[in-house]
Amino acid sequence: MNLEQRPIFCKKEEGIASIYINRPEKRNAINSEMWQQLIAVVDDCNSDSSVRVIIFRSTSPVAFSAGADISEFKTARNSPEKGEEYHQVLSDLEERLLRSDKPTIAMIQGYCLGGGLELALACDFRFSDPTGKFSIPAAKLGIIYPVRSTKLLIHLVGPSRAKEILLSGEMMDVTKALEIGLINRVYDEKELEKETYQFAKTLAGNSELAIRGMKKVIHFIMDGEGEDGLRALFEESLISEDYKQRVRSFMNRPRNN
Repeated sequence: MNLEQRPIFCKKEEGIASIYINRPEKRNAINSEMWQQLIAVVDDCNSDSSVRVIIFRSTSPVAFSAGADISEFKTARNSPEKGEEYHQVLSDLEERLLRSDKPTIAMIQGYCLGGGLELALACDFRFSDPTGKFSIPAAKLGIIYPVRSTKLLIHLVGPSRAKEILLSGEMMDVTKALEIGLINRVYDEKELEKETYQFAKTLAGNSELAIRGMKKVIHFIMDGEGEDGLRALFEESLISEDYKQRVRSFMNRPRNN
């Protein structure tokens, strides 16, 4: 099968890994096999030292992802045991993204719903064009949203907004999503790709050690941890050759009068 015919595929270029969701006929609804493929691709990117930034995107402007493939629910989530197995796969993917040393960006066009938004929430950044539409319809389906994903949502928008999103299941447009902090930036449809990749190149050009460390610091704070567990990380940064070289470069940079 040609790479670009697969429902999940990845392209790597100049330190940036682009992970594509490619099921346009189903608005990129993600089935069990695709969730597993996403885990495998993320594992590959996390272990590849040449990859500095990971971008999730769609092959179609119609949808980033309309969420989990509900047609599977009659078999994949028809008992507590199967439901737990299904949830564990999504949890494993989230864990890989949250603990990844690489910055992650969700580049959103069109529908970003349910499991698709869950994937985007696990990324460090969410950029959208004006076509972005956001919803978590769990309450409409009788599903209780997972604890970790709910925690991520609360950190972004606060408890009251999280309740509004989860309990109503209503769709929101990109203007409201930006207003409440669900997404980071909005770009014109013609500019989204260029601006997303320019930001990724900026991240790729910064200190890998510093980015890795700062992501860990942020997650320690979110998890309510103290700073003792990060002392070794701070010490590592101060004795690294990367730190010394970047300080020398900064001090020797041309100065404007």
